[in-house]
Amino acid sequence: MVPTNEELVEASVVLTVVEPPSVPRLYFWALQVSFDGGAGAHLGLQWAADPPRRMRHVNWGGYRSGGGELGGSDSALPGSFGNPNTRDFDWEPEHPHRLSIARDEEGWAGRVDGTLVRRLHARGDVIHTPMVWSEVFADCDHPSVAVRWSELEVVTRGGSRLSVDASSTSYQDRGAGGCDNTSSAVDAHGFVQTTSAHREAPPGTILRLR
Repeated sequence: MVPTNEELVEASVVLTVVEPPSVPRLYFWALQVSFDGGAGAHLGLQWAADPPRRMRHVNWGGYRSGGGELGGSDSALPGSFGNPNTRDFDWEPEHPHRLSIARDEEGWAGRVDGTLVRRLHARGDVIHTPMVWSEVFADCDHPSVAVRWSELEVVTRGGSRLSVDASSTSYQDRGAGGCDNTSSAVDAHGFVQTTSAHREAPPGTILRLR
């Protein structure tokens, strides 16, 4: 819930994998933004995108409004299975990693802890509708995994740097492949998303940092 109506040019957040996965199923935790013309993209950390060869990755990719993936630059990061969006990245459990999305002279740059993942080619020079999410392909009864989102921040076209201290919850219905035991909450540091847990906040709940 961005506290301004001004156009945005940058979004960032700190992601901490508090309770890491223990099963070889894909987990993806990302900061998502939309671009002018309907395109959108997501930057985040992944677990088990390419098991068993490698378990930890970073992904910066997106989709055009008419369908199909956005093009982008080649990444300097290594890739264990040849996907241009998903690169090898040794993120650490319980360690805060800052994700940032901003435009530079060559495109929309996605960075983790200041390291450039790659640049995406999308129209426009502003972003809108930033959100954070967990995409989990594990079974609903697999061991609990938790991530924390903190220090959410946006930058306006006018240069104002604004903190985001409220969010609205959303969950995928079980009928669409989701789980009834995923939950969102706040702790002393940020917003926490947890799998295989009692749901404390139903869909549409406004969570505010204390």
